Amino acid sequence: MKKQIFFIASFLGAMSIIFGAFGAHYLEDYLISEGRVNTFETAVKYQFYHVFFLMVLGFGYDIFNKTFIKYACFSVLIGIVLFSGSLYMLCFTNNNLFGLITPFGGVSLVCAWILFFLSVKYASS
Repeated sequence: MKKQIFFIASFLGAMSIIFGAFGAHYLEDYLISEGRVNTFETAVKYQFYHVFFLMVLGFGYDIFNKTFIKYACFSVLIGIVLFSGSLYMLCFTNNNLFGLITPFGGVSLVCAWILFFLSVKYASS
């Protein structure tokens, strides 16, 4: 599982850079005209922040409680898809219904941090 966490983190990190560059260079005029620059930037930032969190989960895999680390990883993945993914879709489609999904992603990301806390708390000594 540790290796998969690092694969996922590296893939999502690369995608963050690609999405950020694509937004800045190819979508900038469109995002400005739709008033979605801040939304797009938020999606990229939260995705990228949580790539670093995935790296922490990977590094902590052998140190902390593995079960909680696994659940935290899945929760981060779900959170990124729901949070950043819904914001990307909101930007690309300008359909506000995608904004209704975003809070569920945020809750999933918060749950991931709580699960990480629990993995530290219940680490075998």
